[in-house]
Amino acid sequence: FSAEQEAQALRKAMKGLGTDEDAIIETLTKLNVSQRQQVLITYKSTIGRDLIDDLKSELSGNFERVIIGLMTPTTMYDVHELRRALKGAGTDEGCLIEILASRTNAEIRHINDNYKVQYGSTLEEDIVSDTSSMFRRVLVSLATGNRDEGTFVDEALAQQDAQALYEAGEKKWGTDEVQFVSILCTRNRCHLLRVFDVYRVIANKDITDSIKSEMSGDLEDALLAVVKCMRNKPAYFAERLYKSMKGLGTDDSTLIRVMVSRAEIDMLYIRREFLAMYGKSLHSFIKGDCSGDYRKVLLRLCGG
Repeated sequence: FSAEQEAQALRKAMKGLGTDEDAIIETLTKLNVSQRQQVLITYKSTIGRDLIDDLKSELSGNFERVIIGLMTPTTMYDVHELRRALKGAGTDEGCLIEILASRTNAEIRHINDNYKVQYGSTLEEDIVSDTSSMFRRVLVSLATGNRDEGTFVDEALAQQDAQALYEAGEKKWGTDEVQFVSILCTRNRCHLLRVFDVYRVIANKDITDSIKSEMSGDLEDALLAVVKCMRNKPAYFAERLYKSMKGLGTDDSTLIRVMVSRAEIDMLYIRREFLAMYGKSLHSFIKGDCSGDYRKVLLRLCGG
């Protein structure tokens, strides 16, 4: 890997009349996130221009969004997406849920630090001013990045938690959402998987079915996302991708965010889950749903 070579290749792709999009795709998708950051710095020092500015002036639309996403450090990408979800036209609840339910404590702490530096307000302050009621409480809880990340399963506590969830939902008239939030947003993954097993025995139904029947709207979506991420994170993202493309029109924001943010983390697993869940490859789905350079770059990120 030579940052200088790649920087020159990118400059060449953008110089003169017309842009060589294929060369840009080729160069950027073969590098990893830290290599792309090195190219960014080298581009400025050797060519004396800002690579992001050059890319923005040459590219447009969804293709531009993917390329700029790839050029953004991982944490900053999440920060920008959260800010857009909170401060854009209307709130993008799906984006808030997806990022906060799926990132690790360390990732969430980095997001919080960078968010504050970038925007002057804390992520929590912006969540509080932009969302309401129980949904707000779930997001605030997840945004603290304070979940137990151990692997210890306390059998007695698991029984107790499962019983508490049952009594907070299925067993009573109305739902005690606070119980759901406090258990689902703080316990460690191994413990929760045990709680879900015990719950199925007590309630005679899966926790996800109970959440669907007891909750609605954004709160339901958020708690389901937490449960799905605990059980199988790649499957959660596979479902996000599927829903972003199925039916009429494409939810490009979700499609781009998941493809860019997971490309180097668990894309292979997401592809495997996608095929298992929907009987079609992610590759073929993207191919049928997108076009042009946008399709080309997503297919490169998808691989295979």
